[in-house]
Amino acid sequence: MPALRIAVVADIHHGADHGTKLGSAALPLMAEFSRFVAEARPDAVVDLGDRISDLDRDRDLVLERDVAEAFSAISVPRFHLCGNHDRDHLDVADNEAVLGQPLDNMTVDVGGWRLVLWRADSRIRRPARDGMHGFVLAEPDLLWLAGVVREADRPLAIMSHVPLSGHSQTSNYYFEHNPQLSTYPAADRARAVLRMARVPVLCVAGHVHWNTLTTVDGIPHLTLQSLTESFTTRPGPAAAWALLELADPAQGGAIDWRVLGNDPFTVRIDATAAGRRWMTQLAPFGEARRAALAIGS
Repeated sequence: MPALRIAVVADIHHGADHGTKLGSAALPLMAEFSRFVAEARPDAVVDLGDRISDLDRDRDLVLERDVAEAFSAISVPRFHLCGNHDRDHLDVADNEAVLGQPLDNMTVDVGGWRLVLWRADSRIRRPARDGMHGFVLAEPDLLWLAGVVREADRPLAIMSHVPLSGHSQTSNYYFEHNPQLSTYPAADRARAVLRMARVPVLCVAGHVHWNTLTTVDGIPHLTLQSLTESFTTRPGPAAAWALLELADPAQGGAIDWRVLGNDPFTVRIDATAAGRRWMTQLAPFGEARRAALAIGS
């Protein structure tokens, strides 16, 4: 069976240039991405969200429509997720109307893999508006993911806007000093759900604007650099997108991840290894010693 091939783009941030986000380059770069897709002919395209840099509702709708028009040049199946900037002034229904597709959690079986579009709530709560701050991992989203993992009969490629790995944000321009906004506060519960998978699992996310690989309980977690970010490539944008190739683990296949553009990053992972879970971690050493002493007394 041939490998499943998915083109992935994240954090387009169409809009005015703001700090390190060069939003004025977004639409020209989207035209380049569309040409890449036409030449590479992947099985699908996944947009991980943050299509715009938000301003207000009226302007955000215009910006979202611009990006939707850029995606319309792509003829292969497209799947979109919402990022926090797509949700600051717009609701999910607004994004659905602009993109012309539902944005509920869903799975799609493609080749020997199950593509999991985990569209968990990506809106950042603001204290003055909601009385709380940051992301909220809603219970229905977590239960939906648990059901997918429980019923999985083939490898899972899980796509989300917000990363779940909890990986270090040291040296990240945005999140070194704001790590609480780099993931869900309850991401440990999602990782506990993933740990129960009896099949190979891969997680792919955007949001943090850099290329990373973090392995948790044997599960590789990848994050993709933003299309228009420049903190790793200044003064120009990263112009980043990725081609993900997923071969059949039953045939000894690999997970191949190649980020193109000005911030290239390449990873190859044994797909079978993504199905092995690691041993449960030791308790803090002091607790283990006290337990051993209690048993020996």
